[in-house]
Amino acid sequence: MNQLRFRTRLVLILSLFAIVPALVLTVLWSGTVSTVVPFVTGGSAWDSVAASGERAIAAARQARLTPSQRRAIDAHERELRTSVEQARRYSFLAERSVRVIAIAGLLALLILTGAASRVAGHLSRQLSRPLDELVRWTDLIGHGESLPPPPEPTVVSTVGGNGDGPMIEVTTSRVRGAPEFETLRRSMREMVSELEHGRRQAVEAERLQAFRETARRVAHEIKNPLTPIRFALARLRGQAPDELQEDVDVIAMESERLDRMAKSFAEFGKLPEGPPSEVDMGELVRYTARSCVPPGIALDLQIDENLPRVHGHNSALAGALSNVLLNAVDASSGHGHITVSARPAKVGERDAVKISVADDGKGIAPDSLERIWEPYVTNKPGGTGLGLSIARQAIWAHDGTVNATSTLGSGTQIEFIIPADGARAVRST
Repeated sequence: MNQLRFRTRLVLILSLFAIVPALVLTVLWSGTVSTVVPFVTGGSAWDSVAASGERAIAAARQARLTPSQRRAIDAHERELRTSVEQARRYSFLAERSVRVIAIAGLLALLILTGAASRVAGHLSRQLSRPLDELVRWTDLIGHGESLPPPPEPTVVSTVGGNGDGPMIEVTTSRVRGAPEFETLRRSMREMVSELEHGRRQAVEAERLQAFRETARRVAHEIKNPLTPIRFALARLRGQAPDELQEDVDVIAMESERLDRMAKSFAEFGKLPEGPPSEVDMGELVRYTARSCVPPGIALDLQIDENLPRVHGHNSALAGALSNVLLNAVDASSGHGHITVSARPAKVGERDAVKISVADDGKGIAPDSLERIWEPYVTNKPGGTGLGLSIARQAIWAHDGTVNATSTLGSGTQIEFIIPADGARAVRST
């Protein structure tokens, strides 16, 4: 009902803008013609001239006239009668032409009214339908529902393909309303995508906060008994008989593993600390890659010389890259090829750095790829599953993004995009 009222108002307004001026012009034109035409024909004036002329001719005939004068008076009388008759004909036609003109004006007004109503209806549809669609979209956005998919393009014509050149299919999509509405639709779709991304990040941030709290508690509970265990282990090494030394070594090895696990939990349980500084990303990538990749694996460094400096935490960024590199090394099984690149990028209007680590290992299955960033998910024996989670946490702390692509049997590629003002932007929000 609201849509109908809006369209009705729109049609009436557009129609009035076209019909009222046309009606006024038609009335003025008809009135002007009906008033001016009688003056143009001069019927009453010719009647007065005819009456006075006949009296003048009658008076002239009573005088003595020469034959030539009489012929002149007769000719004048004939000319006067002819002019009067012609004027009366013009008056007759003028009286009826005014009616014809009025009828023609009325028909023109009706035709113009019909055309104006059609144009007004078309314009109202062009405005009301897209607006109504956008209103429905705002309701969907408010309820967190997805927007309708964009219209599928359709093939409208085929060009070429007869031997003169390649066949080209021309496609088009049916778009409602003016192009500005399509721009607004596209902007709303982008806004919804950003909102959905923000919602996912907010949910993920809440999950990570819960995981971090759990990790802190686990790290604390593990570290507390480790200290007396190590003291007891040191005494046992000197006092235990030879037949128990193997058991002592097992205890020592497992305590070391627990210590590494506690450190991983502690690292995951905290965000980057301390004041951020300007980080030379080229130097960070170069040093971290060379320190993490062993000599048996071919390392290809592709570092752009014009990388923007990142305002952030050097240790957290180096740790994130180190975790990814160590995973690539594990996937390479001691041989193979790892490519590390660092290039300038853009995040909207902001300068950024894109870091990519690609290996040629066995790859990751598609159903497992989305879960590699989750805490405690690992395929390595004895692993905690926190390496990539810590890496993502560090990148997110710099307002960056992470992405992973993989093909079974061909390897895995992981990308970081870090804005140059990453830590500064996070602190400002």
